[in-house]
Amino acid sequence: MNEEPKGGWLSRLKQGLSRSAAKLADPITAAFTKRRLDAAAIEELEELLIGADLGVATASKITGNFARTRFDKEVDSDEVRTALAEEIEKILEPVAKPFTVDTDLRPHVVLVCGVNGSGKTTSIGKLAWQLKAQGLTVMMAAADTFRAAAIEQLQIWGERTDSVVIAGKPGADAAGLAYDAFAQAKRQGVDVLLIDTAGRLQNKADLMAELEKIIRVIRKIDESAPHDCLLVLDATVGQNAHSQVEVFKDLVDVSGLMLTKLDGTARGGVVVALAEKFALPVNAIGVGEGVDDMRPFEARAFARSLMGLS
Repeated sequence: MNEEPKGGWLSRLKQGLSRSAAKLADPITAAFTKRRLDAAAIEELEELLIGADLGVATASKITGNFARTRFDKEVDSDEVRTALAEEIEKILEPVAKPFTVDTDLRPHVVLVCGVNGSGKTTSIGKLAWQLKAQGLTVMMAAADTFRAAAIEQLQIWGERTDSVVIAGKPGADAAGLAYDAFAQAKRQGVDVLLIDTAGRLQNKADLMAELEKIIRVIRKIDESAPHDCLLVLDATVGQNAHSQVEVFKDLVDVSGLMLTKLDGTARGGVVVALAEKFALPVNAIGVGEGVDDMRPFEARAFARSLMGLS
């Protein structure tokens, strides 16, 4: 809990999105030193946005809105990047919603989903760290019993954040473990219960059965639980994130998204595409491995960083 963040969040966000910005902002700068915004220029701009993982529909919408006010006028790269950042901000603003805890619930039960390798368990640990910093009590349930590494990882985060972790042996019944954790959290008046879950997409039927069972079992204690279902997505998968959202939306009532590993990819534009297509709240983004490298999502800061603007 005493780790010092390096640099301010905005500078780390800009650094974390530097690969995505280079893929988008650098070609715009090269193409629009001083140029008339004609049909060919708009088409080129649209292709750049699609290449940066914003998706065809989103790219078309952004360039269309830009062209309405600037068509056939001379533009330079700063004007283009600033205008596009404003259009992107408009798309992101409605979904930029920090995760909030209802302390009247005690516990506020959060089911955390995502494919294995998405950074799910680490994100749970970082979220626990943030919630503890807010003065809330946190319990974590290691219900991804399929992977011994996930259980161990969550226990390490429990030690780092001074949070209780309910865990069983690898292969233990995930639903039973989640039920026991919920019952204990309720007895102890814990503010938040974070439940880690398995993410084995290669067998969707097993995953669906397991998640449905966890939800069914914890609803024996509280019919309104889980109170949130957060989906963790690895930004490096780019457009494949769309299919992951589709799959998990079929399995659970996804209430928010957490995007990880934005610092390791040039595909940060996928956040914009997801916002446009699904309109699901983006609760947090991660741009590094440190505990303070995951923060609530801010539309303006993200849009400007994506365009290489300060």
